[in-house]
Amino acid sequence: MEGEPTLQLRVFDLNCWAIRYLSKRRQERVQLIGDTLRREGFDLVLLQEVWSEQDYSDLKVKLGGCYPFSHYFRSGVIGSGLCVFSRFPILDTLLYQYSLNGYPYMLQHGDWFCGKSVGLSRGRAGASMGVLASRPLFPPSSCQLHAEYCREKDAYLPHRLVQAWELAQFIRHTSKAADVVVLGGDLNMHPEDVGIRLLRGWTGLRDAFAEATRFEGCEDGCTLVPNNCFTVNSELLPFPLGIRIDYILYKAVSSFTVKCEELKTTTGTAPGTDIPFSDHEAVMATLHIRRQGQAAGDTLATAEPTLADVVTEARTEVGVGLRAARRQRYSAGRMAVLALRLLLLQAAAVLGALAGLAAEQPFPKLSFSLLAFFALGVLLLATGLHLFHTMEVKMLQGTEEQMRMALRALQERP
Repeated sequence: MEGEPTLQLRVFDLNCWAIRYLSKRRQERVQLIGDTLRREGFDLVLLQEVWSEQDYSDLKVKLGGCYPFSHYFRSGVIGSGLCVFSRFPILDTLLYQYSLNGYPYMLQHGDWFCGKSVGLSRGRAGASMGVLASRPLFPPSSCQLHAEYCREKDAYLPHRLVQAWELAQFIRHTSKAADVVVLGGDLNMHPEDVGIRLLRGWTGLRDAFAEATRFEGCEDGCTLVPNNCFTVNSELLPFPLGIRIDYILYKAVSSFTVKCEELKTTTGTAPGTDIPFSDHEAVMATLHIRRQGQAAGDTLATAEPTLADVVTEARTEVGVGLRAARRQRYSAGRMAVLALRLLLLQAAAVLGALAGLAAEQPFPKLSFSLLAFFALGVLLLATGLHLFHTMEVKMLQGTEEQMRMALRALQERP
């Protein structure tokens, strides 16, 4: 509405790739990130993969004057890596860890150990930060979903869809009291993937890249590009220009409207250096928040028939994962039973030897001990895998049932 006051919100989002002892030139890059944030003076900074709390502490000290409010979200074994810096007061925070986070035995990937999550920080834009006297309430969220690793044979797709569904539900249920919602993060999904379509369709979130009036940066808004010196180019072979997996999404919930005036990505090395900030390009959005005359409902982004198709597609993929999890649970259970039988046979042989049934032959203690330790190890490992896949089955079943109910509700609406 013409004449209504507006608030400009500048958002910075980056997957920092800051893993202690593993990430290349980590400390140098963290310092570059801090210098840039201090110089540019964004209103809101959403960071992922800050897995060293010391790096967060160093950033907090460096940015203290510019970003007086911050929070680090802790989860998993090595931490969620999520943190937020804000010029606005942070009223409270909430961390939700997804029910499925990959497999603990896939050590080379490590997603399970960091406990992929979404961190919500509920803030309020003060009058001194803009011209909106009503001080709109907005919960900025930083999140990361499970990595893809192999697009042709994506074993983690069901887990990532469960995470996308839980993220969508999380946003819908936590945004009802908000005026504006901002979500930034490494979603590890291409814009056309079913997970992104599900997330946007179910929540009404809008993609800053698609909505921006002006764009400046990598072609097609890609954030994982081949000319980044930290990128493993073999992962981008089907995509010569790169891929877009980092997003800033937003929506207005109550009597406000949000428009993305400008979106930028970094395009290579940091100013004055020979290295980029990270293996991902940063995403920067300028959002204009305007009060409108009447409250806007929390509507879905797509027409319901289209959304029903998206939910159906996602439910089908979750069903595929459910069947695979059941097979893995059966295989692990069968292995545990076989190991238990072997232990019982060994126990019977030992008891027979002790009872003198095989006194005429020496008892091979070393061989039996080694075989017993092997069988016991297999039994413990198989039992652990059986329990893990049992929990995986339950989580996939629960999500599949939720999607079925959501689909039925969409289909029954007049």
